[in-house]
Amino acid sequence: MVNSPDHLLTLAAESEGQLREKASRFIAYAFPIADADVFKVMHARIAREHHTCRHVCYAWVLGEDGDVYRANDAGEPTGTAGQPILRRIRAAGLTHAAVVVVRYFGGTLLGKAGLVRAYGEAARIAIANNTITRRMILHPIMLRCSYTIIDPLRNEAMALGGDITTAVYSEDCELTIAMPRSEAERFVAKWCTLGARLVDQPK
Repeated sequence: MVNSPDHLLTLAAESEGQLREKASRFIAYAFPIADADVFKVMHARIAREHHTCRHVCYAWVLGEDGDVYRANDAGEPTGTAGQPILRRIRAAGLTHAAVVVVRYFGGTLLGKAGLVRAYGEAARIAIANNTITRRMILHPIMLRCSYTIIDPLRNEAMALGGDITTAVYSEDCELTIAMPRSEAERFVAKWCTLGARLVDQPK
């Protein structure tokens, strides 16, 4: 399963993975997120459930292209927890996804290499226990046009995988169309040459 210009890969639900390394216990949670605020809620819940653990480390990725991300070592040596978790999310090609790994210290130091391996492996197990799903990326376009071209415009939008989300019929027709990303620019250019007008949408 791979990303395409019109799809992203994310997680279907919440899953768990566990790993023991020299008496330390690592419990990983992998789950989808819509935004950073959703992650904060999930992170707070996991931290409450494991309030006696030594570390609650995490990484998350957002954005249609996975270009918004964060990794946190939560007190572990720099680069030994958050980054290995982030690498596992990226290796799976995921976005709008997060992994939180809690560690219960077992009394034996693992060293930096051991921590990198353990956090990364716990994250991998949690992701492997989940289901990866493809989600279509649709961009909203608002067009105003005359009644003479409304039917072919609407038909082509739907044939290309678009979805008419709102339609207002008055002196002109005004359609809001959720259009696959790869088709949006060409579609707008074509129909603007045929008499439609692109309407600026509120930010």
